[in-house]
Parts: sequence; C-alpha cells; structure tokens
Amino acid sequence: MSVAEIAVLGVGMHKWGKFPGKTFVDIGVEAANSALDDSGIGWDEIQFLSGANTVRNGYPGWVSASTFANALGFQGCQIASSYAACASGATALSIARSQILSGICDVALVIGADQVEKGMFAPVPGERPNDVDWLRFRLMGLSNPAYFGMFARRRMALYGDRQDDFAAVKVKNSQHGVNNPNARYAKEFTIDDVNASPVVADPLRLLEICSTSDGGAALVVSSLEYARKKGFKDLVKIAGISTVSPVYPNAIIDMPYFASDSWVSSGDKDHTFKNQIAQHAYKEAGIKPSDLDFAEVYDLSSAYELDWYEHIGLCEKGKARELLHNGDTRIGGKVPVNPSGGLGAFGEAIPAQAIAQVCELTWQLRGEATGRQVENAKVGMSINYGMFGHGSSVIARI
Repeated sequence: MSVAEIAVLGVGMHKWGKFPGKTFVDIGVEAANSALDDSGIGWDEIQFLSGANTVRNGYPGWVSASTFANALGFQGCQIASSYAACASGATALSIARSQILSGICDVALVIGADQVEKGMFAPVPGERPNDVDWLRFRLMGLSNPAYFGMFARRRMALYGDRQDDFAAVKVKNSQHGVNNPNARYAKEFTIDDVNASPVVADPLRLLEICSTSDGGAALVVSSLEYARKKGFKDLVKIAGISTVSPVYPNAIIDMPYFASDSWVSSGDKDHTFKNQIAQHAYKEAGIKPSDLDFAEVYDLSSAYELDWYEHIGLCEKGKARELLHNGDTRIGGKVPVNPSGGLGAFGEAIPAQAIAQVCELTWQLRGEATGRQVENAKVGMSINYGMFGHGSSVIARI
C-alpha cells in the first residue's frame, strides 16, 4: 500500500527552552518564518495552514491555525486545527498531505508551538471521568515520571535491562545533542553525571526523564509537481505517515485503558500499539526496517528509547541494550537513533515535537545536520504517540 509522496520545501524551528517573555504564538511564528525563509516560498503563496493545537494556552491554543494565520497576517488561505496530544504535529502534517494529494491545494504550512509552566505535565483542570489521562492521575496517582519508572521496571523484569543501560542512552543522546543549536540542553553527560542526578521515579533519575519545554517547529510542504515547477531538485519527500489507533480489547476488559502503549497480543502476532504505528508507516512507504539509515524516536525516558529499537524492527525483543552497547545506534553506527539529541536534549513541547522530528529528518537527508550528520542518509523515520491512542510516525527519504 504505497501512498503518493509530497515534498518538504522548508523547515524551521524555534530553540527549545523557557521563554517567559514570549507567547506560544511568538514561538510558532518565528518557526514558521524560518521554514518559509528556508523554502523561499512567501507567506502570501501558502494555500493551506495546518496548526497543531496546544491545550495549555487558552482558546488561541485550541484554534492554532487561525491564531497563527492571524499573527502572520490573514491572507485568505484555508486553515485547520488539530489536537492529538504528542501526535498533534504528525496529525497536522497528515491533514496537509491529504489536502495536497486531493488537489485542494499545492503548498501548505504546518506549525506547532507550545509554552508550558515549569514542572511536570498535569491534566487540564476539570472533572473528566471519561478522560483516560485524567483517570490515570486521579485513580492511580500516576504522574508521567511515575509511569515512566514503572515502564522501566517492566523492561528490567522482562528483559533484564539495568539502570546503567538506561543511563547509557542518555549519554549517547547527549553526545549527539551537544552539537544541535536548537537543543535546550546542549551538554554532554557521562554515566557518572547521570548516576549522580536525583532519583525521580525509581529506577529513573532526573537526567533520564525529559523535561517540559517551550518550543516550536514548522514545515512547508507541497506536491511534487509544485516543487519541480519552483525549481527544487534533490527533494526530501514524505513517503509515509502513520496516525493509527491501537488494537485494545475493550470488550474483554471492562475498564478504561491507562496507557495506550499497553501490550496486547493475539496468538503469536504482536499487536502492541508501537508496532502498529511503525508497521503502518513502513507499509505506506513501501519499505522495511532494514532500509532505515537513522531514526528519531520518542525518548520521554531513556528506557522508552530502548523499547522503540525493538518496536521499529531494529532488533528482536529484549535485544535493545545489545544494539546500544555495540554502538549501532550512535552516529557512525549501523542505524543512528536520535541524532538530534532526542527529547532528552529538547524536552517536551507537545504540539511541536512530532514536527521537530521531521525537521531533523529533513536536515539529515539534506546533509545539513552540522556536527551530528548521519553519513549518506537516504531514509529516516520519526515515531512517537499521543495519549488517547494517537499514532505518530513519518518516513522521509530522498
């Protein structure tokens, strides 16, 4: 099931961090203007704007496309706003792709930006008994770091992963991120540094859990025909996007799910949500895991990154730490993972992070990732997921 491709004409980011003097609109507009400048396409030429929503910035965050269009200067383009938690950026890109492939528009701008309060994420206020995020906090007392710690413990029990394996992920990614000008934490850490940081949710320490951040990212995408008419050559192309929902046995288990990445199996077939996300992206792009040159994965914690190695098909279950310690996932290794530095270097800016991953795919495929370049990169994958069962993966190639 190969799907027609679209072109990435421009990418732009606002540096991740904390910017109390700015709004999420300022951050998103800066990223958008950077992407427009990179593409050489004027804002007045954009025919569709796809906005990824932020739920923590009031009503303007819920209508992000209109908010950004207004800030850039209303010029009559069509707009759409979408929310899918951490998958919001991939959903916004998927909507733009649909508009392009349907012939409704030729060129589109995708924007996501966030500004968050200091500290870990909490549910949006209000009583919402049908909201699994709210229930997880209220009924189980599981903040995100507590859930990450339980997840790491599960890997330790299932596969024998050790705390030093998780620390080694942080060390590797910090060595990548130190050369990324957009990273919030452009600093190299050692195993001793990680082990000296405070325990947050046993066995995970502070340096093994991503922070919350302000940040923004944007893409200019178009039909291949439009790109060629504009004189673009050696195009970076979006070959596959996955926004699938999980297979979950609600009819069997009469209770809400508390984590959309939960294990669900049928016989010897793995129906884990993370596998579903990856397999759909591979199917759309018409490739297999062995075709990947690098990947950007969702390292909310360092234990998560190891899990992704297995779910995107880089190795068998339980073999992730071997891949890590062999150096295969380092820059210069067989399949570098998180050459950007990952979320450990950036932190979470929820509507922007899936878009930021595609920015990194683009820079790598263009050969423009100075200081962190994956040699001869031709095919890259980004992957994460959002709460409530939103898949998010993008495959790009040249």
